[in-house]
Amino acid sequence: MSTHEPSPRVLIADDQELIRTGFRLILTARGIDVVGEAADGAEAVALAARLRPDVVLMDIRMPVLDGLGAARQILARQPECRVLMLTTFDLDRYVYAALALGASGFLLKDVTAAHLAAAVRLVDTGDALLSPSITRRLVERFAADPPPGTGPGGSTGPARPAPAVHRDLAALTPRELEVLTMLGRGLSNAELARQLTLSEATVKTHVARIFAKLALRDRAQAVVLAYETGLVRPGG
Repeated sequence: MSTHEPSPRVLIADDQELIRTGFRLILTARGIDVVGEAADGAEAVALAARLRPDVVLMDIRMPVLDGLGAARQILARQPECRVLMLTTFDLDRYVYAALALGASGFLLKDVTAAHLAAAVRLVDTGDALLSPSITRRLVERFAADPPPGTGPGGSTGPARPAPAVHRDLAALTPRELEVLTMLGRGLSNAELARQLTLSEATVKTHVARIFAKLALRDRAQAVVLAYETGLVRPGG
């Protein structure tokens, strides 16, 4: 059996053709298969259902159906799919809403070519949260009191993002609770291993067990859960 991981199949959803073209050229040049492009959220939902991509690069602000609405529909129908939100703002309140509904992370549109390709491969594994320091700032700003908001470009959006289901943390061992707390603060597996004086393999085992016990998709949901359950507090 080959030791190489299969290349993720990617759908790019953005209403700007130049962005779609640029991302497609970057990814294909690095051996990543771009299976489709969508110019709005409704098209993204339809293409995702037909093409079954592993990863969707989803712009937050799009016509017809915005990225949040599209991500919600795609994840409801294809929970195995990973959605990476694209934004021009690193503290956009809609990114927190996206993480809360199940997106795996987010990228700024001015991301470097190397980082874009690495991020797609990374999120496809579910092994790491992208831009943990920025995501932590984002969650700290909006988790405790998400601002009254509207959907991008309209006034009919929800007042606050749907909260994550509060799972029973009593199912976790003391060590797993400690690991989840550190995940909530944005620490990587390597940082966890150093702080806990454990091997990275052991840390990965703890993380996998936490995900299984709490029905978490990935580290992005772990961060949201840690804040929404009060395990980690803004500014703490």
